[in-house]
Amino acid sequence: MNAPAAKPAPPLGELIARLSALHPKRIDLGLERMLRLLERLKHPERMLPPVIHVAGTNGKGSTIAYLRAILEAAGLRVHVYTSPYMVRINESFRLGRVGGGTLVDDDELRAALEHCERANAGAPITIFEVETAAAFCLFAQHAADVVLLEVGLGGRLDATNVIDTPLASVIAPVSMDHTEFLGDTLTAIAREKAGIIKRGVPAICAEQPSEAMDAIEQQARRMHALLHRASQEWHVNVERGRLVYQDDRGLMDLAAPKLFGRHQFDNAGLAIATLRAQNRFKIDAAAFEAGIVNAEWPARMQRLASGALVDQAPQGCEIWLDGGHNAEGGRVAAAALGDLEERVSRPLVVIVGMMANKDASAFLANFAGLTRHIIAVQIPDRDNTMPPDRLADAARQFGMRVESSASVEAALRSLARLAYEVPPRILIAGSLYLAGHVLAANGTPPG
Repeated sequence: MNAPAAKPAPPLGELIARLSALHPKRIDLGLERMLRLLERLKHPERMLPPVIHVAGTNGKGSTIAYLRAILEAAGLRVHVYTSPYMVRINESFRLGRVGGGTLVDDDELRAALEHCERANAGAPITIFEVETAAAFCLFAQHAADVVLLEVGLGGRLDATNVIDTPLASVIAPVSMDHTEFLGDTLTAIAREKAGIIKRGVPAICAEQPSEAMDAIEQQARRMHALLHRASQEWHVNVERGRLVYQDDRGLMDLAAPKLFGRHQFDNAGLAIATLRAQNRFKIDAAAFEAGIVNAEWPARMQRLASGALVDQAPQGCEIWLDGGHNAEGGRVAAAALGDLEERVSRPLVVIVGMMANKDASAFLANFAGLTRHIIAVQIPDRDNTMPPDRLADAARQFGMRVESSASVEAALRSLARLAYEVPPRILIAGSLYLAGHVLAANGTPPG
């Protein structure tokens, strides 16, 4: 008699939904629940390879992308934990391999999450805390040379902030965002971000507004951490289209990043400064150049050249996707569009969808001098999204022509029916959740 067929594992979505129900709040900053679970798991966070911990408001993900690409070009195995994911939760967990990392597969991720679920034994805990604990379990089980660990929200009370002595603490640009959790001033927000700085561990910092830098410097002094600041201990510039980096160890003249926008030179510089501030790994100039040139990160001024959505857009148009969702994210996207306009002039249309807790006016103000055409959409399959009419009201105050559309797909089809003398440049922006929907609908999910 044949053995009965094995029962198929339930979809990951069912497990995530069950874990999400363990706490009434999706976001609840604090370390008590996390520390309790890690103790029950026998502290996998203490069995990790050296950790580079990255906080900040904007640029964290791109900086990690450069760090990973450089380290892998140097022949190292790199575990990576990032959030939020675009299409599949697996994107948050990258396991280091010789020759390049791979996303964790469904079976291994399910096993790690269920292991954490059993250890937690039904106690209140946020889904992000469980996911972070699962990342630590996965990374402790697989040999690697280094872990890149992205803060989820803030820093001081974030679930990732349980690593006692990282290899380096990194703070990307700090700006106003998540004020309901982190405080309503740059000083308060920067203090939360600076909470990842550990005693005696080098801290590497991007350029910051003065009040943010003051808070970061205070924490570095308190922790006796050597602070490496952009434009002070290290410098990055664009010269003849190339990235020129300089610190007290010398100068490097490197090719430009593949990721588009002037801000990506700054993010790449932050990654270079981080790796030059540590002494654990020796990175040669060839690895720095290869990493800068090859780093990829989805939905950061990403050009969509083909796919199901592109096929519905005006023929010959350009489509750019950016997950920026706050004032600073809008500023760097607008600056990148300005650079594109100088190269090739096209009419610009911005398709925008945002979460309800974001400052739409502060985001859209950046595009007032670039376009008069905004199409507001609602982010699909998400709670607490901003209604298109509220987005439209925010855009109208800047004298923009505003319309609402049922979806990104419908917006692109409506644009395709217009008679453009020059095919337009289209930016889809306002939320990483919207960006994830766009990548999935276009058939180009991140890998």
